[in-house]
Amino acid sequence: MKTKIIAGVWLCVMVVLSALQASDIDARGATFPKAVYTEWMEAYEAQTGNKIHYEPTGSGDGIVSAVQRKSDFSGTDKPLRSWRLERYKLRMFPVVVGSIVLAYNIPGVQDNALRLDEEAIGAIFSGEAKFWDDARITKNNKALNLPHEPIKVAVRKDGSGTTYNFTYYLRKIDYAHFRKAVKKLDWKADTIAAEGSSGLSETIKATPYSIGYTDFSYKQKYDLSVATLENRVGKWVAPSLQTSTDGAKSAHLKKKNNFYGIIAYPKGQTSYPIIATSFVLLPYEGKEKNKEVVDFFNWAFENGEAIANKHGFAMLPKETLKEIDEYWDEKVL
Repeated sequence: MKTKIIAGVWLCVMVVLSALQASDIDARGATFPKAVYTEWMEAYEAQTGNKIHYEPTGSGDGIVSAVQRKSDFSGTDKPLRSWRLERYKLRMFPVVVGSIVLAYNIPGVQDNALRLDEEAIGAIFSGEAKFWDDARITKNNKALNLPHEPIKVAVRKDGSGTTYNFTYYLRKIDYAHFRKAVKKLDWKADTIAAEGSSGLSETIKATPYSIGYTDFSYKQKYDLSVATLENRVGKWVAPSLQTSTDGAKSAHLKKKNNFYGIIAYPKGQTSYPIIATSFVLLPYEGKEKNKEVVDFFNWAFENGEAIANKHGFAMLPKETLKEIDEYWDEKVL
């Protein structure tokens, strides 16, 4: 009898453990929204008991993981066109909008003090401007007395959605040097390559006379100095929650084409000029697990704005969120 009782108790324990395991969600991909996702997931677990494990491996890995079904959902800052989603039996929806900042480490130059227009940015990242006192840089920075020091350009060495959106922007402002948007680029400038947004931010922090691209939340985390940029209509704009929100208003993402869209070079008098949308990829199959993922993001859309804003990310416009909800009902659940 005692043996039967023990066996019964053990069976109950196994059932409970299995149920708990079943409610866990494993995800991976884009590093861009990591700060927001991490805090959302912690708050969601505290409220619901449901655990989500998100590994920030980069958008390239996120797409591969989605295609190979290595995760319950994947994050990517490079959206996939509808024909690719159809080929790999995937669904896609956007989540948040954030700024890609140009962070620099120039001794004596304070945060937001460096001003870079489109000509200067193109010259730096194409390798044409090799020193900080290049005329294309100094013309808008007369008061800074920039030194004759080599420019060290920090870039991502992994497949990155941040790189994709940044090179999309570079293509818009300097087509002569940047012909297409890519997740990895053979840079012509003198570069230092780093893994992930954290690695790139750490590299800039540790390397005098460096400059590189990362997202706004890493600027905050690593206390990086970032440039004020000339936007699409010729206005000087520093990255902030407000200027990201203004840029997000141009995010006309529609469910009819699975929300495909790139908004890295938005219009608007007060829009920051380099912004990106982070997306989620889900498989056609696995309806139960997909429902758990949708439950999480539905909670985030309803409760997570303060967390997103704290990290410098803007929520999507209400009309986009309404279309996402309809998309979930029609194609995901």
